[in-house]
This record gives sequence, C-alpha cells and structure tokens, in this order.
Amino acid sequence: MIHLTRINKLGLVVNADLIEQIETTPDTVVHLTGGQKLVVRESADEIIRKVVEYRQLIHGGCPLATAASARFSANALVHPDTPPFEKGSE
Repeated sequence: MIHLTRINKLGLVVNADLIEQIETTPDTVVHLTGGQKLVVRESADEIIRKVVEYRQLIHGGCPLATAASARFSANALVHPDTPPFEKGSE
C-alpha cells in the first residue's frame, strides 16, 4: 500500500498492485485495474518511487525482484529511461 494525496489535499492509501497506468494531463491521474481513476498531487515519478520502495519492503530489499515485479505487474510504472529487465540476470 502506498500513501497518495488527492488533488483536494485529502490523503488516501492505494494498493500498489492495482495500479494499471499513470498519466499526466497535466494533473497526475492514476488508473486502477477496476476502472477507477484517481487524480493526485504526486508526480508520476513520485508514485513510481513509492511503488518501488513498497515492493522492496515486501521482497526484503531485493532490487532485482522489485524491478522485475514493477515491470511485469504494472507496465506503466516503468520509466522510459529504465533499461529492460533481462531474464536470467537475477
């Protein structure tokens, strides 16, 4: 779970595994797998950082496990400058 802030400054906690994509229009809109959309104050990069930190916590700090899960469970969470995860590089 990650902490985000709605555009009206109210906090909310989101299940990071349900994030399908993030768009900036210029507001940051988080699309969840159930079709719900959340407009939040955090940038896409901040949300990605929070998701990666959350996954590191869940996976015991293993950076390869978190990088792989970030790429495979929510394709929009990978920054375009991030090199592709290569299978077998664990």
